Amino acid sequence: MSTAQLAVVTGASTGIGLELAKRFALYGHDLIVCANESRIVEVAEQLRTQVNVEVVEADLGTRAGIDALWSAIGDRDVDYLCANAGIGLGHAFLEQDWDDVKPVIDLNVAGTTALLHRTIRKMRQRGEGRILITGSIAGLMPGSFQAVYNATKAYLDNLSWALRNEVQDTGITVTCLMPGPTDTEFFSRAGMEDTPVGQSDGKADPAAVAKAGYDAMMRGSSGVTPGMMNKIQAAMANILPDSVMAQLHRRMAEPNSGGK
Repeated sequence: MSTAQLAVVTGASTGIGLELAKRFALYGHDLIVCANESRIVEVAEQLRTQVNVEVVEADLGTRAGIDALWSAIGDRDVDYLCANAGIGLGHAFLEQDWDDVKPVIDLNVAGTTALLHRTIRKMRQRGEGRILITGSIAGLMPGSFQAVYNATKAYLDNLSWALRNEVQDTGITVTCLMPGPTDTEFFSRAGMEDTPVGQSDGKADPAAVAKAGYDAMMRGSSGVTPGMMNKIQAAMANILPDSVMAQLHRRMAEPNSGGK
């Protein structure tokens, strides 16, 4: 039986989640990786060359998916949880189908919250554990043409800071990773390839974002926003009126807007 610490990483098949899983493997942690696509099996095979890896292919936006991941964890202690799984959705709110909107809320909000609720209770029993929640600077601003996604990230940012305060005397730390636009499959999956932000060449490297999140979690920091421009944008969100931020976001996210 392995004596290595256990890390659980959700949304680990691509992007930031994959890079987080790679970092845990680099430092010798056992892993449970989860995603709602078969590609996660290939990821697990690659990581098994370094550490013990268990794979869960499940939709964490459903009760069955959460139960499947929790069953895989079993009675083992979770030393690290990276609650990273999430999906986006672009275009105008009134033009979106509800069948596309609902899964964003189910996964980003309900599923993440359910997993955090179970994991924090488990960690509290032993008085230690570290959690990284992938929020976003998108949660700091009204998301015109990305309204539901930004709202879910505002929820996660807020939840992270609140939970950190609640568990401050338990030996558990909660860290919020708040990246800006990152060079992942997010924009193609969200249907945002026809937007200025989707077409931008200035997106962050997911490996660098994951490293910043991993390091912040290990330090027990409250949060981290990688990249100077993202830090500036986050600061602007605290100064400028919401109406101005909504218009600025529209210039980035409106399809075929050309940034106008």
